[in-house]
Amino acid sequence: MMTITKNITDLVRYGYSCGLVDKADIIYTVNRLLELFELDEYDGEFCEEIFAKASPESFDLEAILGEMLDYAAEHNLMKDNSIVYRDLFDTKIMGCLTPRPSDVIYTFNRLYKEKGAKTATDWYYTFSQNTDYIRRYRIKKDMKWKADTAYGEMDITINLSKPEKDPKAIAAAKNAKQSGYPKCQLCIENEGYAGRVDHPARQNHRIIPIQIQGNQWGFQYSPYVYYNEHCIVFNSQHIPMKIEHNTFVKLFQFVEQFPHYFVGSNADLPIVGGSILSHDHFQGGHYEFAMAKAPVERSFKVAGFEDIQAGIVRWPMSVIRIAHTDYNRLIALADVILAKWRNYTDEEAFIYAYTDNEPHNTITPIARKRGEVYELDLVLRNNITTQEHPLGVYHPHAELHHIKKENIGLIEVMGLAVLPSRLKSELEALEEAIVSGKNIREDEVLAKHADWVDEFLPKYEGKVTKETIRDILQKEVGIVFGKVLEHAGVYKRTIEGAMAFDRFIQSLNA
Repeated sequence: MMTITKNITDLVRYGYSCGLVDKADIIYTVNRLLELFELDEYDGEFCEEIFAKASPESFDLEAILGEMLDYAAEHNLMKDNSIVYRDLFDTKIMGCLTPRPSDVIYTFNRLYKEKGAKTATDWYYTFSQNTDYIRRYRIKKDMKWKADTAYGEMDITINLSKPEKDPKAIAAAKNAKQSGYPKCQLCIENEGYAGRVDHPARQNHRIIPIQIQGNQWGFQYSPYVYYNEHCIVFNSQHIPMKIEHNTFVKLFQFVEQFPHYFVGSNADLPIVGGSILSHDHFQGGHYEFAMAKAPVERSFKVAGFEDIQAGIVRWPMSVIRIAHTDYNRLIALADVILAKWRNYTDEEAFIYAYTDNEPHNTITPIARKRGEVYELDLVLRNNITTQEHPLGVYHPHAELHHIKKENIGLIEVMGLAVLPSRLKSELEALEEAIVSGKNIREDEVLAKHADWVDEFLPKYEGKVTKETIRDILQKEVGIVFGKVLEHAGVYKRTIEGAMAFDRFIQSLNA
């Protein structure tokens, strides 16, 4: 009894110290937690300790919640003591500390009005971490490094913060009654939702409403933050994604409100799109990716838009960058480029707009502001498949699947590799195997990496040691990711590819 009392005391103190709980709400919050844990009394006193603020960093939130979850498991307050049910329950715990949506919205809007967009987002990002919606202690587990490539310094991450479902939870989800509420994980109805075995709990989640094109949209952070202030901007209505004129308008209306953030959209076709095509949304944040740093290598002009700076970006994928102080001019040119690309076929370059009336061409757009100048990057995409490349011609080919097989979405397009969690153990095992001279082809798990190792290892003859192997592997993973993006590029980084790209640029003036 004393342990759970101390946990409740520590958690409420944490909430008070972070600003989640007002001093006037301390006793109320304690009583909410007592109810959650089915306790009739608080075995302690409301002494000075619970009213004493401390540095938020001085609290080990993971440990406090861990002990509370252990208590809940011991007293049958959870269906099962597995990661899925523990996540459902600890979110319910943090929901007791999280202010009402109206309070959060009021604070955000007050800061935005009085001190500007950056101060408001700084506060909201910290708030989203303090509520444990963004689990800082899990994000720290992600493996991250920078890799020098022919296209600049790219970001590599092996995502370990998204928990793997255990077999019991998978079975329970399969047998559970199917629910259509919320319709998806981006819907506005997720705010405060208790969750279920096949849908995350969101009692500690708060959404900031913003206006885009006169309609209500939501602004929130990704709970998995692949980069600094990784945000999601989503339509309050559950409608499918579509790349069109209004997409460009929406992107720039967001950047106009939050000029320190970039924002982009996944493409709207399978294979080259994101994981959620059913709900109109964008991703943005306060981060400069390698693609944003990449220079324009060839400039060009489009008739009727001579006032716009336009050029092809030095990047493994096929990127047109346009820039102007008036974003309405960029939208007008983007409309022209999109319309031309949607229907553009170049058989010599194996680019087909349609096969059997199925569309293949689309665009991944990214908007940002540099000083007084607005920029729009338009990444040309095509999702055609063949017998040789059933997952996509402009998708990582089979020889790279040992590192990256998944779709190349917005985040990867910009130069951040989100790699599968399996690579953590595989790369660690590879380090040991290479240093010890083990036959990798005889290892059932590592055999898929054997051709890759045989290809790069001769470059490091006499330099492979226990101390250097990790840096070598990380560098080579970065090189593979550069090739992944080259495969996803519709125009290759060759003389023939450049000529084909120029043919499309010339078609804009036709």
